[in-house]
Amino acid sequence: MAVDRLMPTPEAADLIALTREIADRELASRADEHESREEYPEGLFRILGQAGLLGLAYPEEFGGGAQPYEVYLQVLEELAARWAAVGVAVSVHTLSCHALNSFGTDVQKKRWLPDMLAGDQVGGYSLSEPQAGSDAASLACKAERTSNGYRITGTKAWITHGGRADFYSLFARTAPGSKGISCFLAPGSVEGLSFGNPERKMGLQAVPTTSAYWDGAMLDGDRLIGAEGQGLQIAFSALDSGRLGIAACATGLAQAALDAAVAYANERTAFGRRIIDHQGLGFLLADMAAAVDSARATYLDAARRRDAGRDFSRQASVAKLVATDAAMKVTTDAVQVLGGYGYTRDFPVERYMREAKIMQIFEGTNQIQRLVISRKLAV
Repeated sequence: MAVDRLMPTPEAADLIALTREIADRELASRADEHESREEYPEGLFRILGQAGLLGLAYPEEFGGGAQPYEVYLQVLEELAARWAAVGVAVSVHTLSCHALNSFGTDVQKKRWLPDMLAGDQVGGYSLSEPQAGSDAASLACKAERTSNGYRITGTKAWITHGGRADFYSLFARTAPGSKGISCFLAPGSVEGLSFGNPERKMGLQAVPTTSAYWDGAMLDGDRLIGAEGQGLQIAFSALDSGRLGIAACATGLAQAALDAAVAYANERTAFGRRIIDHQGLGFLLADMAAAVDSARATYLDAARRRDAGRDFSRQASVAKLVATDAAMKVTTDAVQVLGGYGYTRDFPVERYMREAKIMQIFEGTNQIQRLVISRKLAV
């Protein structure tokens, strides 16, 4: 069921219509097969890039769409409603472009950003390490200055698109302490860089998540983004926007589960009536719909604050928390609506339920979101 969206401009409404057309044709028709086979969707991100969907939130000067975040997130929701792994990968790509766009020099942006926004170069975000997830200040991967640039040594973890991405926003230590982290725009292929086998995940299996092993790999000096020691500032400046991306993906996933449950409840009969006409199940579906609508409202509120130049950090954490918790509950309830069929792979709701769980974890666990929100309340 297409969501009845209130778009800010006719151009934005046309963009949503285009997104739905592409998502129905290129994503919905392929998602089940690729996920069940754990098969990467070759060529898909180039199609999305050619349609202008991989640079929506960035300036036209470098090939972006110059769209408000409110619009970009609704595009992301539509993609995730057809294929959550692709929606998440697009969100991560957008996050990976942030460092260069916001902290790069004009020379760096002119050199690299157009290909990134056009989808000719798909990105990954390389912040986490095996011992450093939410605690980014404890990063151990080292970037040692040399006469020609930087030598990178260490291990990074949980990289979406790992081994497949053309570039990575890489965060590594150039000095001791929390102010010793720096950011690099690292190429996806360089001598001394290798990747582990894809993680054996519960969901989102078509797009790999891997560890990266940097064994003295060399990066040119112009690959440093911003100043040395500015890495955590760069990373944290992107996190609120990244959390909104996951909130939008979670909302799309929840919408897909709701649509599947409603369709089934309108067709399935029991005791002489459609099961949607039985009050107990009808009320369950009503609660699911309310959860989806509430999730959408929270991420749109945060996005509109961002677009207006207002602080949106607390609202971003609220949106990530509300939307991902809603996705977990709605997908679980969708399985319940379908009964035994919901527990089989003949229907997509079991996949939706598996995919929802990770959304409560990445881009900061929901426990971290509660910490952020409570600290904002204490100020």
